[in-house]
Amino acid sequence: MRTVIFDLDGTLADTSGDLLAAANTCFENLGMAVRLHPSTDAGVALRGGRAMLTRGIERETGQAPDPAVLDAQYKPLLDAYEKVIAVHTVLYPGVMAAIERLGANGIPVGICTNKPEYLAEILMTKLGVRDAFGSLIGADTLPVRKPDPEPFFEAVRRLCGDPKRACLIGDTITDHNTARAAGVPSVLVTFGPGAAAGQADIRALEPDALLDHFDDLPDLIEKILPA
Repeated sequence: MRTVIFDLDGTLADTSGDLLAAANTCFENLGMAVRLHPSTDAGVALRGGRAMLTRGIERETGQAPDPAVLDAQYKPLLDAYEKVIAVHTVLYPGVMAAIERLGANGIPVGICTNKPEYLAEILMTKLGVRDAFGSLIGADTLPVRKPDPEPFFEAVRRLCGDPKRACLIGDTITDHNTARAAGVPSVLVTFGPGAAAGQADIRALEPDALLDHFDDLPDLIEKILPA
């Protein structure tokens, strides 16, 4: 059975605003004046909590942060993020219509993200779309995370799918490398803050396909995963 697995942040939804708000709470608690802004820092938000903390501390101090400081602030950042997880976050246009069309074609879908599983579950539930995805694998579901291919394989297995007839839809080199390690087609989106910050880099990766809008996804899947 064919299956389609999605990254979450920057692929299904723009989560950058709420992630940045959580990081700014940490900087405020540390007595720092620095604040990250969606207009300049949305791309780094989608690279994860430690990337945001590093960006802010470097901007404030002009120096790379002490790893111990990053470790100490990571849990407070997650706690702050949980409180604002769906304030600004929105699904990208056409996501759910594309998911419905895939389902009508007998293609189940799942999520493979490097967001902690419990936060991914909370977010998708608050957005009202958790039930549309038959599997959800987070950064801590297994002992390994992307770009190791095992989380992708597990997302496929939980859909009772065939790993040889699956693909990964993502927005970063991490997703691309995961697909390559799994031996499946790599599809990278061209929208969203992550992609917009590195359009040339995304194309240079030479994925199997680029996705400009979710309206195009069902037809694209028929080309790369023919029935």
